Amino acid sequence: MRIQKVIYWLATISLCLIMLYSANMYFSNVEMVKDYFEMLSYPTYIVIPLAILKVLGVVMILWRKSNWLTEWAYAGMFFDVVLATAAHQQAGHDMGLSVITIPVILISYFLGKLVRAKD
Repeated sequence: MRIQKVIYWLATISLCLIMLYSANMYFSNVEMVKDYFEMLSYPTYIVIPLAILKVLGVVMILWRKSNWLTEWAYAGMFFDVVLATAAHQQAGHDMGLSVITIPVILISYFLGKLVRAKD
């Protein structure tokens, strides 16, 4: 049980750091991110709202006061990362961090359910 809890927290903290890193990049390099979005045929007006939602998702995952909002935070992050991975692959970019984040999200989500069920 203890090892599961440690793995859960390592995955959750990693997920949160990755999402905060991504949101920070969106906030600090808006024009660069907009250029990437244009190159991938995504609307550029979603850059700042997406960054805000990433930060709010991290807050909900760590706060855990509402199961419903926590589920939506995980779902939103999962869809964001899957679509980012597909977009990078389609554009011929390095998928690095986005493809690594998919199993991190899954580990955090499913181990979190397991750990809380045993508590």
